[in-house]
Amino acid sequence: MYVHVNAAMSADGKLASRTREQLRISGPQDFERVDHIRAQNDGVMVGVGTVLADDPSLTLDDAERIAKRESTGRSPHPARVVADSSARTPPDARILDDTATTYICVSEAAPDDRVAALEDAGAEVVVAGEDRVDLAAALAALESRGVERLMVEGGGELIYSLFADALVDELTVYVGSMVVGGRDAPTLADGDGFTAGFPELELTGVERVDDGVLLEWQVP
Repeated sequence: MYVHVNAAMSADGKLASRTREQLRISGPQDFERVDHIRAQNDGVMVGVGTVLADDPSLTLDDAERIAKRESTGRSPHPARVVADSSARTPPDARILDDTATTYICVSEAAPDDRVAALEDAGAEVVVAGEDRVDLAAALAALESRGVERLMVEGGGELIYSLFADALVDELTVYVGSMVVGGRDAPTLADGDGFTAGFPELELTGVERVDDGVLLEWQVP
């Protein structure tokens, strides 16, 4: 599976404020770029923290892109994927409408009643890992279901875990012209952090977009 991590962060590396409220970091050009990337992928993935904080739909906005996917025999929208070890995704979350297939990746420790509620709401539950989602196993299960290209939109815990498991192939980051601050504000890669074996990136592109800059890296 090819994994493309895409995110927008402030000039000081924050994805949101310390209250975890969603920020408008980028502008219309970057929104268009993100919609284009979504359309090229088979799935769009976030962590459960993003679902709880933002309640995203993770669907395409552009009608022409939707029509183009349908004309090639693909689903109108990419599948939606949530990494959710404890099955905390609310059954009434927007990602569980009938617009697109939604996979919820949970661990074996996820409470049975929550898993059942998600299945009743229309989710396809993927069980991988004992206490936490085993991302490598989860992605392999998704690939067997036809998700060969996956776009990851955050948050910081999920992005860190994907890098820690050496599962990332490409990273694009929009850096906006604002400073957020806050030691508790989420960053691009949270988690435990690396003390050795830092993932190395190869810079492949730099471009001004809106009032910020887009940075593109490949993972060797």
